[in-house]
Amino acid sequence: MAALLPHLAGVVVERVERTSVDVRIWACTRVTTARCPSCGVRSGRVHSRYDRKLDDAPVAGRPVVLRLRVRRFFCDDPDCVVGTFAEQVDGLTVGHARRTLLSRTALERIGLALAGRTGARLAAGLGLPTSRSTLLRLVHALPDPPIGAVEVLGIDDFALRRGRRYATVLIDAVTHRRVDVLPDRRAGTVTAWLREHPGVRMVCRDGSATYAEAVRQGAPDAIQIGDRWHIWDNLVAAVERTVTAHSTCWYVGPERRTQAAEERALQRHAAIHGLLDQGVGLLECARRLGVSLNTVKRYARIPSAEQLRRPPPYRRSMVDPYRDHLRTRLAQQPDVPVTHLLAEIRALGYPGSANLLVRYLKQGRAEPDRVPPSPRRLVTWLTSKSENLPEHHRRHLDDLTASCGPMTDLAQRVREFAVILTHRRGQDLEVWIDAVLADDLPALHRFVHGLRKDHEAVTAGLTLPHSNGPTEGVVNKIKLLKRQTYGRASFALLRKRILLNQ
Repeated sequence: MAALLPHLAGVVVERVERTSVDVRIWACTRVTTARCPSCGVRSGRVHSRYDRKLDDAPVAGRPVVLRLRVRRFFCDDPDCVVGTFAEQVDGLTVGHARRTLLSRTALERIGLALAGRTGARLAAGLGLPTSRSTLLRLVHALPDPPIGAVEVLGIDDFALRRGRRYATVLIDAVTHRRVDVLPDRRAGTVTAWLREHPGVRMVCRDGSATYAEAVRQGAPDAIQIGDRWHIWDNLVAAVERTVTAHSTCWYVGPERRTQAAEERALQRHAAIHGLLDQGVGLLECARRLGVSLNTVKRYARIPSAEQLRRPPPYRRSMVDPYRDHLRTRLAQQPDVPVTHLLAEIRALGYPGSANLLVRYLKQGRAEPDRVPPSPRRLVTWLTSKSENLPEHHRRHLDDLTASCGPMTDLAQRVREFAVILTHRRGQDLEVWIDAVLADDLPALHRFVHGLRKDHEAVTAGLTLPHSNGPTEGVVNKIKLLKRQTYGRASFALLRKRILLNQ
């Protein structure tokens, strides 16, 4: 008993009976006196006896019912407000409970992990039959973990209902412990929390202006640390805009027909610049053309319509492994029939269709020595470590960037920023910004203007070892908890599960 059922060490087991549905245990208490829960005075005068029926943890997958004979004692303290009280067994029972502490703890853990209906089904399969309402009631009854002292705070938002309602999660950025969950992401809510919990020295956050203002108001002495991943992600977006704008310089490959979306963009660009040349204002342009003001501003910043042209976004094809063979055959016999080429590559193992081969040849992808990359793939090459790229990709990248002056400057600036980010050289940021502003890279200019608006936090993020990565990881786990109770959970239940599912 001590080895298999240690929680019953405080009682005397009188009888064990196994039925077709459960295991029943009859037991009584060992002690002769009990302590009054109100005044703490021990008493030995028995008032009466009765049996308690308690659901216990399962044994060998079978439910266990504990029949415990307990006594009710008189309280010997004349000033005590209770006349009689029932004895409790430490570690086994609490007042008015219908299950043992071990069974309750198991159900609480199931409820935290799976919540209502799913948790109830699992509990029944494990020998702890209960209802979904009981599981939720047990979870709601759990106390919140203590907040304690937090010196480095991580803060981020997550969607309760995407696009409509958001909440805020706070963690200890050093220990990754979840500290609190706030019902919204307003600056006033975060400010009030920071004032109620002084002692925060650093705050890791993304580029949110709302959180930045909240920290300035609630913890003015705290150092704000911009998240490095978000900084790099913003740089990648600026690099992609630059690569796309200069695609007519670096893209050397087969031409394609102008797609409908691109044609509409060219027409809109011409219409907007035509009105601007006539002296029409931005807002009036938006009204006349029936587009948003931001759209007009975006097109107005693009001086040449050629910058709107996109290279063909070719993806990998099943014909790619046989491209060298096709190129050789076309060089030897330019008028070779497609049916002959299809038969030849099928003999080499080509599993695709004839239509795929015809489209591949019409696009001219078998003609140049190199297949030009898509803009996004070129961005990936630019923002990757050169030693991580294959040799042929590295040579291809060097040739593409060398063909265009702005692309050469772009590659150089990306490499310099990667060194600042990797080696935490935030003191070199201002020199890098000045170098970017001296280049003809408008997309990167907007990026560095954004860095200067949050200069102190960005510099701290590129200097200090802390980041908002642990908070992003917690947000990713929150998404799983949300999906488990989608459409059925309140914020209070979600908050409990976030804080207690450490």
